[in-house]
Amino acid sequence: MTFTPERQSDRLYHELLAPKETQTVRASVRKIAEREVAPHAAAIAGGDERTDGFPWQVFNALASAGVFRIPFGGDVGGDGLSHPAAATTVAIEELAYYSSSMAAVFDVHCILAGNALRNGTEEQRQRWLRKVTDGSVVGAFATTEPDASSDLSPEVVQTEAVRTGAGWVLNGHKRWISNSPVAGFVVVLARTGTRLSMFIVDTTLPGVQVGLPDRKMGNRGQLTADIRFTDVRLSDDDLLGGTEGHGLRHALSTLTRGRIGIAAAAVGMAQAAFDHTVAHLSTRHTFGKPVAANQHWQFLLAERATEIENARSLYTKAALRLDAGNPSPDPEAAMAKHYATKLSVDMARDAVQAFGGLGFARELGADGTSVPVEAIYRDSKIGEIYEGTNEIQKWVIARQIFGRDIAG
Repeated sequence: MTFTPERQSDRLYHELLAPKETQTVRASVRKIAEREVAPHAAAIAGGDERTDGFPWQVFNALASAGVFRIPFGGDVGGDGLSHPAAATTVAIEELAYYSSSMAAVFDVHCILAGNALRNGTEEQRQRWLRKVTDGSVVGAFATTEPDASSDLSPEVVQTEAVRTGAGWVLNGHKRWISNSPVAGFVVVLARTGTRLSMFIVDTTLPGVQVGLPDRKMGNRGQLTADIRFTDVRLSDDDLLGGTEGHGLRHALSTLTRGRIGIAAAAVGMAQAAFDHTVAHLSTRHTFGKPVAANQHWQFLLAERATEIENARSLYTKAALRLDAGNPSPDPEAAMAKHYATKLSVDMARDAVQAFGGLGFARELGADGTSVPVEAIYRDSKIGEIYEGTNEIQKWVIARQIFGRDIAG
């Protein structure tokens, strides 16, 4: 049995930044997550990527509920919101409250693959983006390689597309590609001569080979795997935007959006760990009094409440800057990502400590009691690593402080 705690954010957090539209989206996605994600969250978090596979039941339920429409305009089947980035971030937070994996699936499907497609031609947008919004296909986004991750310069990226008389031939090897085992298409960063370009690759094409899903510490419902491209034949219609040489710009702007999403997911995990911890400390007694009567826990949770407030405000501000037309909302985006993901790890660790042995256990053999803090602890760590490590985020902030001439 799993206990559902009181939402402390409803008492402690007062929304003064997000538009009313965004608050409405939060309330709607919260109900959807409670109904469609929460019942499967433990199984997803404790599953095995190769034997349990992709959480299709939850993905399809989110699609049916219209969650994938939130980030996009009405011209491609989206909701056409006035503040789509802000709405997307609160949706991710609400999904991550129950399942970091599902928030990550949403992030890759909509924010990475979906937002990359925004740079496409009208034909590309109508062909692929409509399928993203209705969930009839799963999207993936491939920049990382075995020897290229934080550094995506043309000299480092080895995946290459060579122009031929009939179009392009793609060869290369991508790694850690989320959603790839089930993706219908993948947006691929490749070298084209001395520059980088992006291609929309149908995964059913000959020469596209997706490897076995990786077995990871956490985020087990977010399947990742290598993809190899061997003489994959593409046409000019598959070149994102129809223009060569814009790949790095498209990749970096897309990843910036993704970092704001990762910050929101981290806040969702931190809030969940916080809520479970507050409930446990308030009801668990030692030495004749609630554990929460100890000043150590009072002061620690006061600090964490303040940090969750700050993290939520940071990601909201970064998203609102995106909605205002700023394609690179740093330093807020970098600040939100590194601050929120560090917080989620810290809060998850505190939650495990507060629960003691029960926090370290997935499930008690005696009566089936379980709490999700063990899973949150495992899931939270990846936030400090993917879509730009936290060290990279600090470098981005340092560039804002000192300038590129000094910071590099």
